[in-house]
Amino acid sequence: METMRRTKIVDVLKSTDFGATVNVRGWVRTHRSSKAVDFIALNDGSTIKNVQIVVNTSTTDEQTLRQITTGSCLSVTGTLVESQGKGQSVEIQCKDIKIYGLCGSDYPMQKKGQTFEYMRQYGHLRLRTNTFGAVFRIRHHMAIAIHQFFHDRGFFYFHTPIITASDAEGAGQMFQVTTQNLYDLKKDEKGKIKYDDDFFGKMTSLTVSGQLEGELGATSLGQIYTFGPTFRAENSNTPRHLAEFWMIEPEVAFIDLNDLMDLEEDFIKYCVQWALDHCQDDLEFLNSMIDKTLLERLRSVVSGSFKRLTYTEGIDILKEAVAQGHKFEFPVSWGMDLASEHERYLVEEHFKRPVIMTDYPKEIKAFYMKLNDDNKTVQGTDVLFPQIGEIIGGSVREEDYGKLMEQIEERHIPMKDMWWYLDTRKYGTCPHGGFGLGFERLILFVTGMQNIRDVVPFPRTPKNAEF
Repeated sequence: METMRRTKIVDVLKSTDFGATVNVRGWVRTHRSSKAVDFIALNDGSTIKNVQIVVNTSTTDEQTLRQITTGSCLSVTGTLVESQGKGQSVEIQCKDIKIYGLCGSDYPMQKKGQTFEYMRQYGHLRLRTNTFGAVFRIRHHMAIAIHQFFHDRGFFYFHTPIITASDAEGAGQMFQVTTQNLYDLKKDEKGKIKYDDDFFGKMTSLTVSGQLEGELGATSLGQIYTFGPTFRAENSNTPRHLAEFWMIEPEVAFIDLNDLMDLEEDFIKYCVQWALDHCQDDLEFLNSMIDKTLLERLRSVVSGSFKRLTYTEGIDILKEAVAQGHKFEFPVSWGMDLASEHERYLVEEHFKRPVIMTDYPKEIKAFYMKLNDDNKTVQGTDVLFPQIGEIIGGSVREEDYGKLMEQIEERHIPMKDMWWYLDTRKYGTCPHGGFGLGFERLILFVTGMQNIRDVVPFPRTPKNAEF
């Protein structure tokens, strides 16, 4: 029996080859016993749906059956039949069961309403639950959608380094990469660490963004996108922050602000539509179990246009809300960095649709953003989403060497390791722009999950690097 070829459950459930003998292998979701027959729900991860195995207790060893509990791993061979029960069209009449692995009563993922916080302690096992199976199948589909979107539009997938000597954001909160013995660091006469004998001969870190190197790609290939891991050493314990996450960063030569906003809107709508087209079962499950408004929200994003407005217009709307009695935790004034509550007010209460905000004060944005004629604002563009706040941050880049140097000097940015970036403005500079999308924030939105730690298989957060 064991030599029979396995059929994935996703294919078994679509089959109408009744009377055929099939072999399925997977993990037990539930096992119900009655006098004459047992019902085992088996899942192999290929779909959110289980296949029901009907076991005749008179022809199956009772002791074997009794051992099979939630989480046990089985190989089942049997006859495919039309289902008599509700909720499934086919089931398998069991002929033979082989147990690969049993699961004791101490299995942490027993079928009961555990909290996501509890499940995070068991990151190696939580993947086997329905919810996390759905989330990570959707995550796969979103990755495919991203590559497809850019490939279809003639972008080139461009690999930027994970180890870097530059800090793209000017944030300084980076993980250092070293081969030095941290207990015996060599220092110069001023007490500064000497990197002469370190692997790279200089201070290096894990990248916070592939954008700056991506800009180099755009000046060669015209339009590129990066999709890779990025690292931030912020001590943030919020539901929206990870220390290790994935970023998608397209960079395009000869693009202006309007074209950039069009690209952002098209991109995100494409991804959401892809999920609606390819992840229906998983989204329906999450809609029923996690967030009853999920499908409605996803459909509303793809059906309407995004509201476009300037930062100044946004501030005026928020000030008006305060005047009308709306309470914000953080005060509203021109020049401030918008908090998540302000972004969500604009999106969820005022416009009731996604917002693309532009023309931010230069002081609160990165040094490389293109300065507007007013000398006060820059051509930054953030896409704000319901429940998430900022999901995309982008800008037209400053291509003028003199203006870029002014910003660098004004902000005291150490540029000794960035000579190569300035060269792009010295040699054949061109107008260009791009954006960054935090992949996990997209997954948060598409799945309706509430915590970013639950949309990455193994979250890396302060004091937590398990598994």
